[in-house]
Amino acid sequence: MHETAQGLYHSLENQRWSFLDRGRTSSELTLPYVLPPDGHNYATKYYTPYQGIGARGVLNLSSKLLLALLPPNAPFFRLVIDRYELDKAKQDLGVEGAEQLRTDLEKALADVERSVSQEVEVQNFRNGIFQALKNLLVTGNSLLYLPDEGGMRVFKLDRYVVKRDPMGNVTHIAIKETVAPMMLPESVREEVYRQEKENSCDLYTAVVREDDHFNVYQDVKGMLIEESVGKYPIEKSPWLPLRYTQIDGEDYGRGFVEEYLGDLKSLEALTKAIVEGSAAAAKVLFMVNPNGTTRSRTLAEAPNGAIVQGSEADVSVLQLNKFNDFRTAQATMAGITDRLSQAFLLTSGVVRDAERVTAEEIRMLSQELEAALGGLYSLLSQELQLPIVSRLMDRMSKSKRLPKIPKDIVKPTIVTGVEALGRGNDLNRLDMFLAGANQVVGPQAVTQYLNVSDYFKRRATALGIETEGLIKTEEEIQQAMQQQQMMEMAQKLGAPAVGPAINAAQEQYMASQQPPQEE
Repeated sequence: MHETAQGLYHSLENQRWSFLDRGRTSSELTLPYVLPPDGHNYATKYYTPYQGIGARGVLNLSSKLLLALLPPNAPFFRLVIDRYELDKAKQDLGVEGAEQLRTDLEKALADVERSVSQEVEVQNFRNGIFQALKNLLVTGNSLLYLPDEGGMRVFKLDRYVVKRDPMGNVTHIAIKETVAPMMLPESVREEVYRQEKENSCDLYTAVVREDDHFNVYQDVKGMLIEESVGKYPIEKSPWLPLRYTQIDGEDYGRGFVEEYLGDLKSLEALTKAIVEGSAAAAKVLFMVNPNGTTRSRTLAEAPNGAIVQGSEADVSVLQLNKFNDFRTAQATMAGITDRLSQAFLLTSGVVRDAERVTAEEIRMLSQELEAALGGLYSLLSQELQLPIVSRLMDRMSKSKRLPKIPKDIVKPTIVTGVEALGRGNDLNRLDMFLAGANQVVGPQAVTQYLNVSDYFKRRATALGIETEGLIKTEEEIQQAMQQQQMMEMAQKLGAPAVGPAINAAQEQYMASQQPPQEE
């Protein structure tokens, strides 16, 4: 047996300290509850930032990432059939048999995709992933746990440690939880009650890689919990340690906020100075010359509009005369705010200041900013989306809610994030190509050189639209054209001459539109 989970946690705890320190600084300037101070509890008073651009930026970026990675009412992955296996099927079954097999498989896989996507909605994974994305942006790290049943748990950086090999693969994970003794199994509950005088105790979980699987076990007060011992294949592990950046030689990631920590600290200091200075400037104090004829009591007690004895020269108002200094600080703040707005994709803060800003300008700016997240999309597709798909499919297969899918023939492919960015660029290039063709040969002549059906299919693919039943096949187009020609002939020659041919063409066209009857 390996060392205790508690011993593993404490042996890796010191390597996490610098990441925790930077993460707490980043959290303090954005969302203080994401990574609270050390030793926090229900009575801890969190620091309140003077500026809100950090909190707005993190929430905005988290929401954009959530919608990009898990689009509502649409699968975020596809199950793709291996081309090599299809080629083998063509040799064994022939071309027609292989195509029929492919059609049947794709329909079955589409049902599986919908079932897994529905599971994400039913189990409310969105809320957990949204919390994990906020942790990733602020601290650079987060740990997800997908048990065999139920929803998802999210662990903050101060609750777990992780160890990776030089290639970035996870080798050790240790988690520390504070639980009530009554939640523990009976095998250790009474002993914990005897040792522990408080209403809570620390439960440690260890996940250790060995060959092609992870060994999992828990202990409390140095006592192993036998019921917790188990193992999982590497690709189906319920523990998903996420990171915002992948840095060679480091076990943890660095957060997005850390990259802009200098601007956030500067903005915080300037905002605090202006707020406190404005409060001081807003205070009104009347000063009266003690050697003058005007008495301070007379001024203090006189009602508005009263006539009193005194001299105007004896009374003055305290002024800071710091307008130019405040203006310099305000201009510096505006520059920092613009940089942070662009970094956090706050489009309203980076749109040019002009009387007329076209929708096309805003759309192009949004695409440019979204494309800047390509690196993050790539990392999250490998460390978040694909593991979630594998884990959910395994979990649903065990509960008999999904058929067994051979992993050597069918593999999941992510179709959101960086893949969606690629499809968006394809769409832009298609539109630019068609616009250029119109300028060269004219809109009427484009059809002579362009395969319109193929263009429609590529455009639908770039938009992520299923084309089955939407775009007419070549046979349907030919039949429609033939019917149109018959109708034109009838108008020119008269109905009696071509009536039988038209009726036959119509019957043939209507028959082609009917679905095949099942035997």
